[in-house]
Amino acid sequence: MIAVIDYGVGNLFSVEKALMQFATDVLITGDKELIAKADKLVLPGVGDFGECMSNLEATGLIPTIRECIAKGTPLLGICIGEQILFEGSEESPEAKGLGIFKGMVRRIQAPGLKVPHMGWNSVTFSQPNHPLFAHLGEHPYFYFVHSYHCVPEDASIITATTEYGEKLTAAVAKDNVMATQFHPEKSGDVGLQVLKNFIEM
Repeated sequence: MIAVIDYGVGNLFSVEKALMQFATDVLITGDKELIAKADKLVLPGVGDFGECMSNLEATGLIPTIRECIAKGTPLLGICIGEQILFEGSEESPEAKGLGIFKGMVRRIQAPGLKVPHMGWNSVTFSQPNHPLFAHLGEHPYFYFVHSYHCVPEDASIITATTEYGEKLTAAVAKDNVMATQFHPEKSGDVGLQVLKNFIEM
């Protein structure tokens, strides 16, 4: 079973619909027991870093998510779901992230360009052999909507980057935890391929 974690934010139904093209057992849930038993987890998120963390803390799901990660359950974070895996964000200095990855979320520095970075952009794979990116070609285009990006302490966890005024982190991964800044569920066939890869990993 694939659990899409429901904590009151994120494009839950569009993520569920995209996943269900490749799996029948997909469930949007905020139930701790169901999340703990899931074979894979998807952590979506849209909006404000602080609001997302506040909502997640209110659900009481953080210990369950940590336990799932510790026992090896694959987790895919999407958009703010990627950012909250880090220690904190310039967007919400008072809010602490989950700290699964060391590093901070920084505002995009793109003089002369509009921020947020919104729309389609190509990515370059830092780890082209990562199974999440199988069958995608060299520089696929994905859909982005963000004003902040993740800056890991350990650059080796960056699996993909994109260019928008500066080099931005587009995806990260370490062991069973992986995440994308772009929205696979809004990125057409290439985005669906990412979700299919995650399901088949």
